[in-house]
Order: sequence, then structure tokens, then C-alpha cells
Amino acid sequence: MKSIKEKAWYPYAVAACIAVVLFVFLSNFQTIWGAVKTFFGFFRIVILGCIIAFIVNPLSKLLARTVFKKVKKDKGRLAMSNLVAFIIVILFIVFSLVIVIPQLIDSIQKFLENLPVYRDTIMGWLDNAGITLESLGLGSDEAEEVAKLEASSLLGNIGQYAGTIMSTTMNVGKVVFNFAVAFMMSMYILGAKESLKKGCGRLLKAIFGESKYGGVCTFLQKSNAVFNSYIVYNLIDSLIIGTLNAIFMLILGMDYMGLISFVVAIFNLIPTFGPLIGGAIGAFILLLVRPLHALIFLGFTVILQLFDGYVLKPKLFGDSLGVSGLWILVGVIVGGKMFGVVGILLSIPVVALIDFLYSNYLLPALERKRGIKQLQDN
Repeated sequence: MKSIKEKAWYPYAVAACIAVVLFVFLSNFQTIWGAVKTFFGFFRIVILGCIIAFIVNPLSKLLARTVFKKVKKDKGRLAMSNLVAFIIVILFIVFSLVIVIPQLIDSIQKFLENLPVYRDTIMGWLDNAGITLESLGLGSDEAEEVAKLEASSLLGNIGQYAGTIMSTTMNVGKVVFNFAVAFMMSMYILGAKESLKKGCGRLLKAIFGESKYGGVCTFLQKSNAVFNSYIVYNLIDSLIIGTLNAIFMLILGMDYMGLISFVVAIFNLIPTFGPLIGGAIGAFILLLVRPLHALIFLGFTVILQLFDGYVLKPKLFGDSLGVSGLWILVGVIVGGKMFGVVGILLSIPVVALIDFLYSNYLLPALERKRGIKQLQDN
């Protein structure tokens, strides 16, 4: 007597059930995703601590291999490398707060103070192009009336804005406190990483068994390598690009060095479109001040991105990702649509892992299955 799995209708029934489950999941994706975010929101600090520990871990391992390689005891070498790695990170944060943040705030204040001048500049461009406010549906009387109404509304709602400012300040304080707690937690996580690895190894072996344990470990090691090489090196790459941009602007005496360099560094984290957006924003800001500086900045941005794409990134990343440009573009678009900025930032390593699973597991399994069928046919 045939078992259920050998029945002719069984594969079709399984496929139909999978299709129904997938349809229900996609139809209620926003609700399910909202519930998942709410659940993981309770563990926000723990997750942030794990992320910080994950980012600091390569620096700790580097120190253990180089600076503290002569320390014989593993626990002592691990403790010293972790301590020095966190000290370096703290010093970097302090340096950013003391040097970069004041320069950034000064650039933003200067930009806001000069907004009326930039408005006049844009109006001059419109006049030269033969475009008037009336043609845009904004006569001078209407524009002046709108400005008066906005000013009176601003003065009449000072209390409301004060409450908003107070709420924003409290939220910023909460974020800083959560980050400090997560930073302290990351120290404990990194200190206990060996025992955590052993515990996770036992759990995975119990779940998947001896036969599949090796394959799961290989996939996890590949995931760790991909995310390490992408996240850590991408941060280093953006830091280098932002620094080179700041040095170039400082040498030529360009305005808003801190603001534009910060924008360039941040947008450089975004794959494919990020550097273009950052360069365009910087050029537009400089265009309002000195058009010649904007032109020079655009030329330097092209050279800088060529250096980044053909020299710096290959040196940092090597061949650890190995994903084609087409799949990166697809990943950026799909990741951005599904998960916003986080999806865009993590699109490349996720696509690299999908490609790894397809090339090393799914495709060989399908080929083996096809080979068995051919043997049976013969």
C-alpha cells in the first residue's frame, strides 16, 4: 500500500497549501510586519548592543592577532583586545563630537542664516530665465500675504512649538541613554562571545542534527564574512571618502565644508544611487554661493567616485561579495520598496547571501535531482 507521500495528488496538495500561505502572508504583509516590529521593539536595546558588538568584533580580532598576539592565555588576550577596541571606538566618538559636530553645526547655522540670500539668488535665476511668480501662480502680493500669515501663525503658536521642542529634546535624550546602555551591553556580549558561540553551536546541532550541522555552520560563517566585509568596510570607506572630500574643500577654501562632507559620507553608505545624490546635494549648496566652486566640486566628485569604485572598494572588500551589478540594482530597488532605508543599506549583503544559497545549495540540489531522473529514465 502506498504511503501518503507517494500518492499522485500529494505534491499538488502541498504546492496548493504553500501558495495559499504565501498569498495570505503577502496580503497581510503590512500587518504582519507591524506585529514583528512591535515584538522586536521590546528587544531594541539588546539588538542594538548586538550590532555594536558585531561592528567592534573585527577590530578586537585584529588587535588580538597583532598587538596582543604574544599574550599566551586566550582569556587575557580576548579581554585586552576587547578593552582596547572599545577604547578606540570611544575615542573616535569623542573626536567626532569635539571636531566634526561643531563644524557641522556651524555649517548648518551659516546655511540657515544665508537662506534669504539664496532665495534672492534663485529669484534672479528665474528672472533671467523669464519665469515670474505670476506664471507659477504666486503673485508678489499673495506671497507677501502668505509670509505674513505664516509669521503670525508662528508667533501665535509659540507654546505649541515650545512643547514640540521639549518633546524632541526628551526623545534625543532617550536615544542617547538607550545607545549608552546598548554600548555597555555590547561589552558584555563581546566578552562572552566564546561561550555564546559554544551554546549556539550545541543548539544548532540539536535542531539540525549531525548531518546538516556542517552545512548550517558553513552558511553562518559565510553570512558573518559577508556582513563583516560589507558593514564594517563600508563604514571605513564612507569615512575615508568624507575625509578626502573635507580635505579637498579645505584646500580650496570652499564654504560649508563640514555640512557637505557629512552629506557625502552619509550618502556614500547607500549603494548605487547614494554617491550621486550626495554629490548633487553638495553641488547645489555650492551653486547658491559660488557656481565655479560647484563646477569644481562636481569634477572632484566624479574623480573621487572613480577612485572609490576602482581602487578603494576593491582593496577593502576584495572578492568577498562577488555580486553582479544587475542583482545589486534589483536588490536596492526591492529592498527600498519593502524596508525603506534599512532595506537599501542591507540590500547588497542580502543579495550576496541569496546568490551564495542559490549557487552552493539550491542549484546543485536541482542538478542532482535532474541527474537521478535521467538515470531512472535510462
